[in-house]
Order: sequence, then structure tokens, then C-alpha cells
Amino acid sequence: MMRRKISSFHQGLSARLLFLTILFVMVVEVLIYVPSVAQFRLDFLGQRLTAAQTAALALEEVPQQMVSAALEQELLQSSGLVAVIVLRGDSRQMLLRAGMPPALDGRYNLQRITFIDSITQAFAALQREGKGYIQVRGRSTNTRFGLVEFVLSEAALYREMIAYSRNILARTIIISLATAGLVFLTLHYWIVRPMRRICDNMAAFRERPEDDRRTIVPSGRMDEIGMTERELARLQREIRQSLKQKERLASLGIAVSKINHDLRNILTTAQLWTDRLRAIDNPQAAPFMSRLFSSIDRAIKLCERTLKYGKADEAAAEKEWLGLAPLIDEVGGSLGLSADSPIAWNNRIGKDIRAYADSGQLFRIFLNLGRNAVQAMGEAGSVTVKAEIDEEGLLHIMLSDTGPGLPEKVRETLFVPFIGAAGGGTGLGLAIVRELVRAHGGEVMLEQSDENGTTFRVCLPNDTLPDILQT
Repeated sequence: MMRRKISSFHQGLSARLLFLTILFVMVVEVLIYVPSVAQFRLDFLGQRLTAAQTAALALEEVPQQMVSAALEQELLQSSGLVAVIVLRGDSRQMLLRAGMPPALDGRYNLQRITFIDSITQAFAALQREGKGYIQVRGRSTNTRFGLVEFVLSEAALYREMIAYSRNILARTIIISLATAGLVFLTLHYWIVRPMRRICDNMAAFRERPEDDRRTIVPSGRMDEIGMTERELARLQREIRQSLKQKERLASLGIAVSKINHDLRNILTTAQLWTDRLRAIDNPQAAPFMSRLFSSIDRAIKLCERTLKYGKADEAAAEKEWLGLAPLIDEVGGSLGLSADSPIAWNNRIGKDIRAYADSGQLFRIFLNLGRNAVQAMGEAGSVTVKAEIDEEGLLHIMLSDTGPGLPEKVRETLFVPFIGAAGGGTGLGLAIVRELVRAHGGEVMLEQSDENGTTFRVCLPNDTLPDILQT
């Protein structure tokens, strides 16, 4: 069975899940970043307010507040300010200044700022890229002053806001990737993998609904996925039951023809051995008598199974491990062939090769293939049967003849009843072969057919399906 694969990773549910997780985490981080960068600016201005107050107190300690220009510049540089102003009642006094800027880009009162204002002012500062000057007012913690104002360049504020933003971005990326990875692995294991298992099973069931081993086995989970698995298994069983019922009713005429076809083959074999027994009047007749009984027994079993064909509860194949070479020898004997007969029966199967199958059904498969080969060759030729086991454990059985090959128009409908017939037959033999092989979970195919002969390949699994149906 060919597995239906997603064409590329980015089209799968896993990729979309990973992308959405990263996106949502980053959106949350952005929502956190906006108020945090606004608070960072307020903290920065609060620190400068403290520095301005400290500089003012230091200046208050100097007699008559007489300081040199160098000392004034040092106080301003240490506090990162351009000017410091104190308010006592209705009076304003500029204590320090280092050249006032030509214009101010904003005036802010830390006592009357709202949440929205803080965000707006923070992004305005980022937009100015550190090229602006602002005046800030705040209440002093010292009783000597009422309010303190200061003027500062936003260059230092901008640099620290950018550094803070980069740290936030790096943290956001790390958190996003880590969170997305954990969420992805968790959901992939608990949701995506089970959904792929369900999808693969549905594809396998669609390709061959008659194979009951393609029914999904519920995992026993008690969540929605477990419920889906149980309902899918129930649905598959009901569909298979319904298909069997409709197929049996619709192909009743084909069933009767199959009965006639296989009974004719088996009874013809019985008649062949009976004729030989009549011509031989010695103890050597005992082996032929045994084969006669075997042929009649197969005819009886076929009749019993045929009575059940029109019902939906046809018994499944009763599989067992059996030696393949002895069964092929028995098929050749039933066809009246041997290595020394005009049509040689060459069994090239190793004695150690075994098949896990229903012996009766496997006999019917190669009896039909062998009889078709004999009819195609006419008076002389050879039939060769080989077998091998590949690396995946599949058993491949090849039956080849030295006949003239199949016509091109017959190959296209080779396994269709009443259509894929050659040499005036009904075309039921190969249809029966295909049905029995597929019931074993295998496949039969025409490997080659030309003037050098025809080869059919029968592929049978062991007691397990390929790995794709077990995932």
C-alpha cells in the first residue's frame, strides 16, 4: 500500500501549529512590552528627578550658592541634566544650568501622568531618536523644596530605552521558540501523530476495504481522539459488512460461474486419475486412488464454501505455516504434470521456504494459474515456479510458462471476470486468483508477457502487515 504523504512540511498541521504558537507568544510579549517600556521611561525620569534633587541639595550647602562654572558643569554631568530648577511656593529658582536648548520638545509633570499618557510619551521619545530636550516636573522628597524641575537631553534616555527594547526582543524570541517547541512537541505527540495514524488507516481502508486487517485498532484513549478511533473502527466494520452483502447480491451470477469453473477443473482432475486407475490393474493404483479422494474432497469443500458465498459472513482464510514446495508439487500432480511430461512442471522452490496462508486457498490460486499456463502452451512447454523472500519479509512466488504470451488487449482487463479472458475462456480463473490473494492481504500481478512466455508474481505478507499499517 502506498502511503499518502503531506507534500511538504509547511503544508502540514504541525507547521501551522508551530507558526501560530510563535505568533501568539510574540503578540503576548508585545502587549507586555508596551506598558513595560513606558514604565521603564518613568523610572528613568524618576531617577533623574532624584539626581536633580541631590544636586540642588549639594548646591544649597555652598555658601551663598556661589559655585564655579566648572563645579556647576560637573554637577550637571553627574546627574545627566541640562538645568535644575526648584519651586518654593510661588517662586522659581534656577540653581544649575549648562546652556539652555533652543526649544523644548515636551513638558511633563510626573504627578499628573496617566497610563495612556505614559505609553504615548514613551513612543514619542523613541520617535525622536534621542535628539530632543524635555522639561520634567516632580515633587521633591525634601522639605526644603516644593517641586523640582529639570531639563535633560533624551540621548541617554533613548539609548537605554533601545537597550531595554533589545533585551525584551531577545527574551521574546527565546521564550517564543522555547514555548512553541514545547507546545509543538506536546501537541504533535498527543494530537498530530494520532490524527496521522487515523488518516493513514483511512487511506489504507479506502484502497482495500475487503481486508479486515485494515480496520483501525483503537488506542484506548478516553478523549475525543479515542472516541474518533472507536467510531471509525465501528464504521469500517459496518461498511465492510455492507459491501460484502451488496457484492454477494450483485455478483450472484458470477458466483454460479465460479462454481462451475472451479468444479469443472477439480472434477476434470478427478476424471483424469479415474481413467488412469481403470487402465492399471495392480497395487500401483493405490497412490492414484489417494489423489482421487483428495480431488473429490476438495470438490466437497468448494461446494460447502459456495453455499456461503451469497452470505456476508463468509469464513476468513484459516492461515497456518506450511511448506510451499510440497504444495506446489501437489498442484503439479493435480494438473497431471511432472518434470518428465511433455509440459514440464519445474518446482524451483527451496525446501526451507514456508508460507503463512490457507492451504486450500493457496492450492486454488496456483491450480488456476497453472491450468491457464498449460492451456496457453498447448502440447509442449514448461512451467516453472520460484519463490523468494525480500528484505521486508514479503513472500514473492513467480509462476512462469514458455507460451506465446498474452495479447495486449487482454492484459488491460486481465483480472476482470468475463472480460479478461484469453483463448475463449471465461476469465474467471484470474479473477478468483486475485480475490483469494487479496483476502490474504497480498497482491497478484502480471510481471511480464511476450513471445518468450508469461510470468505471474504473487506477493503474500507474513502474519503481519507492512509497517505503514501498524503506525
